[in-house]
Amino acid sequence: MENVIKEKWNDILKYMKEEYSITDVAYRTWLLPLSVCSITGNTIIICVDDFKIGAASLDFIKNKYETFLRTAIAEVTGKDYEISFELKSRINDNTKVTINEPSHDLYGILNPKYTFETFVIGSNNSLAHAAAVAVSENPAEVYNPLFIYGGVGLGKTHLMQSIAHHILEMQKGKKVIYITSEAFTNELVQSIRNNKNDEFRQKYRSADVLLIDDIQFIINKKSTQEEFFFTFNALYESKKQIIISSDRPPKEMDILDERLSSRFQMGLTVDISAPDYETRLSILTKRVEDNAINIEYSILQLIAEKVTSNVRLLAAALDKVIALSRLKHKEITMELALEAIHDYIEDTNSNKKAITLSYIVDVVAEHYELTSQEIFSKNRTAKIAYPRHIAIYLCKKYLDMSLTEIGKSFGGRDHTTIINSINRIEKELKSDPILDDNIKMIIKKINPC
Repeated sequence: MENVIKEKWNDILKYMKEEYSITDVAYRTWLLPLSVCSITGNTIIICVDDFKIGAASLDFIKNKYETFLRTAIAEVTGKDYEISFELKSRINDNTKVTINEPSHDLYGILNPKYTFETFVIGSNNSLAHAAAVAVSENPAEVYNPLFIYGGVGLGKTHLMQSIAHHILEMQKGKKVIYITSEAFTNELVQSIRNNKNDEFRQKYRSADVLLIDDIQFIINKKSTQEEFFFTFNALYESKKQIIISSDRPPKEMDILDERLSSRFQMGLTVDISAPDYETRLSILTKRVEDNAINIEYSILQLIAEKVTSNVRLLAAALDKVIALSRLKHKEITMELALEAIHDYIEDTNSNKKAITLSYIVDVVAEHYELTSQEIFSKNRTAKIAYPRHIAIYLCKKYLDMSLTEIGKSFGGRDHTTIINSINRIEKELKSDPILDDNIKMIIKKINPC
């Protein structure tokens, strides 16, 4: 039966793509790298090729595609199976994984989505992006080494792999090696164990371009630091390009060998910080456009405002909104989006907020001791409906949105309902000093400046 499943695997994936309207980009990125490893009893073990799409993709694929995949297998084979996902690297732990071998073609271990074309430039990363482009166009001629640092999920790996993709495409004769410091360490250990140190050194010291990701993981590994120090020197003296990423700048890597720290600072050090609101919104907009996802712009504004720390969480929050909509068979509304991204919302001490529809609703809800979900809900009790009128009025006052757009954001309310809410508040403001005071207080919270 295992051979039958493997023979029909492409048919299963194609059925899944067509039946569930999976986009070409999502199909190529997430489904094609899957393969059948084995069948144990009634369970199919599916390999997730983490060399191509990263180890973090396992949970994403399981959450998003497991149900669809089980159904597709049953439809194509006529039999129900349980499925389990495993990383390919774990299954091949005790064997030599040839896909890891760097060569002139590194597309086997590079994420195809991580290119300069898909990298969204903002004030938080523009210098790092410019330096990466310069290095990719003129390896070893400018900024050698290039050291990129920043927190988790901010785009360091995306930028590193963009450099590799560009050089491989434009300078096909170059030997490009991209590897994480953890994989570098593991390979070093294996070379020592198998008495293949010379082969290991030749492999890395013959590279034209070496990109090593997350260098901070070698801090407490003396042998790895020593080996990398000599590899660095050999490449640098041979005028070969070195690109390094880390979660902190070299000067803050206190336990790192001083010789290495000084080497890292010989070229250009650039940082990537957390994206600002405009950049986050641009990232989300590009993501939905690239994947042909139909979602209201105001929902993207909500996610961009609420999820602030890094790009990875931003993408995860958007994916969860879409997944929740599909699971509940509901349209994506503000209420549903808030429910979906609840776990991704970070606290912030900043007083300066971008004025968006969701922020206005948050302030109004807080003022009247309600939740934002209640404001967006269909509940028509006076306790909730009246603050909703105020929120709609303030959205019209502060935002460049049409009445139709505001109505869609407030649970799909029609044009007439929105006009009635605005007219009611405008009329009562003329004769109700308490309402006037309340709205002035809310406005001060919305725009304290």
